[in-house]
Amino acid sequence: MGDEAGLGGRSVGAQFRATGALRKLRGAELLSSPELNKDSAFSEQERGEFGLRGLLPWRVLTIDQQVVLEMEHIRRKGEDLEKYIGLAALQDRNESLFYRVVLQNLEELAPILYTPTVGQACLQFSHVLRRPRGLWITPGDIDRIPELLHNTGQSDVRLIVATDNERILGLGDQGAGGMGIPIGKLALYTAGAGIHPRLTLPISLDCGTDNEELLSDPQYFGYPHPRLRGDAYEAFIEAFVGAVLDVFPHAVLQWEDFKQHNAIHLLGRYRHRIASFNDDIQGTAAVVMGGILAVLRHRGQRLSDQRLVFLGGGAAGTGIARMAEAFMAEEGADPAEVRRSVVILDSKGLIFTGREGIKDDTKPFALPPGELSRLGFEPADRYDLEEVVRRFAPTILVGVSGVGGSFSEVAIREMARLTLAPIVLPLSNPTDKSEATPADVLAWSGGRAVVATGSPFDPVDVDGQPRLVGQANNVFVFPGIGLGAIVARAREVTERMLLVAATTLAGMVSAERLNEGAMYPPLSDLRSISRVIALAVAREARAGGVGQMASDEQLERMVDQAMWWPDYPALLGPSSD
Repeated sequence: MGDEAGLGGRSVGAQFRATGALRKLRGAELLSSPELNKDSAFSEQERGEFGLRGLLPWRVLTIDQQVVLEMEHIRRKGEDLEKYIGLAALQDRNESLFYRVVLQNLEELAPILYTPTVGQACLQFSHVLRRPRGLWITPGDIDRIPELLHNTGQSDVRLIVATDNERILGLGDQGAGGMGIPIGKLALYTAGAGIHPRLTLPISLDCGTDNEELLSDPQYFGYPHPRLRGDAYEAFIEAFVGAVLDVFPHAVLQWEDFKQHNAIHLLGRYRHRIASFNDDIQGTAAVVMGGILAVLRHRGQRLSDQRLVFLGGGAAGTGIARMAEAFMAEEGADPAEVRRSVVILDSKGLIFTGREGIKDDTKPFALPPGELSRLGFEPADRYDLEEVVRRFAPTILVGVSGVGGSFSEVAIREMARLTLAPIVLPLSNPTDKSEATPADVLAWSGGRAVVATGSPFDPVDVDGQPRLVGQANNVFVFPGIGLGAIVARAREVTERMLLVAATTLAGMVSAERLNEGAMYPPLSDLRSISRVIALAVAREARAGGVGQMASDEQLERMVDQAMWWPDYPALLGPSSD
């Protein structure tokens, strides 16, 4: 399958040779091709064959030597945003080298390519963009979206990350600047799961913005109109999905950074029509549950014996809560017991039956009057986090509110008083949106809490010992989910495929990591993690009747063939095929 689909990436140089197109790329033109450029790594024979003599310095370097030099360049830059711009320039110039640099330095560069630095890039995207990447679709294109997809020059796209830019991280509506997110996600797909970049496509569904600061910026390059709403928005999305199915029928679509109601609505509307998932809802849920399950397995505890409080009633919070309930049901918990184990607070406090201002998406989590009475809540219009912690005694606290500092000292101290070893997850990002810092959580809990965050944090000193802080980074699961769905030729991405991704991740967290305080494996292990998750997801697609019928051995071979290792193609001779 790797050769048939081109998933292994071997075909890049071979395609050029087979068509004779490579012979037409000579000299400066070849150096300007990011897919084929090697910079100083072109061999002496290649320099002579392709008219490169004199256009490059004398010395021929290996790609590993180039990686060392590029990391020197990046580390010399003082600001993270400048490092982001430098990496984008490398990607535009030399694609193979870019991915090799990222892959061999994931721990250091993932926070630059993605959260938290990508948030700064999205805020200033119109002012830092050097070369457009991906596809930009506006409402004016509604009748020609297939044409735009063909304009990419990519004949076999297998993975699309698309955003309408309305809920970018914790930054809100960023208009066309939200394109930084699909670009960053796909770079991590390639680095983490080896999906060849020629098979991926970032898309901005630029349907306007309600961000007045952007609309008043004379340099803003996006669609300068108020955000599309209602029937017109629905028709725009329908035209987009129909075009993808027509032009790239084998593509997996990842919905990214849509506002809560649209995110849930579009996922429900299209998930059975096109192989798709929403990373903010389902990817976040899988990675969070993977970390929680790893801790509970280490302790010999069941999820259905826990009490979970979610601060934040958006798509992420409800998505994690739904997956938690699904896992409890799989453990055999009674539905009434499950319902009593999960509560959610939104910006107006605890969600309970009869409270005003409850959104439809969170109504299933509203506590009924009997539960309020059983927990000892006095009749009131609002119950805040501290009151909920005091009455509910959660063992797990999850923050997805987007409000920095919203885990108060009183709430964490009370949780630690009621629970021996609380699990506390301040997940909002970028960093300044985190509900609490790991240092504060550990200090307020007497060092007994297990903490994971959405953004990266340094280890915390606890009684003279460094305590690692795991990052609940969706990159631990979405590359494997995407690769598994592609390899399986899945017709849809089922809930079971996502549950399997979470349990597989949990099984890859070592006892040593957990003893050091980290709920997740090292990010440097991402390739092996993605491989194992992809294989598990592909097997589940087969078992669920939505993927191709292949043996375990065949699926394992397909996964391995599909994982491209970034290296330079040999442009001369048949041996490179």
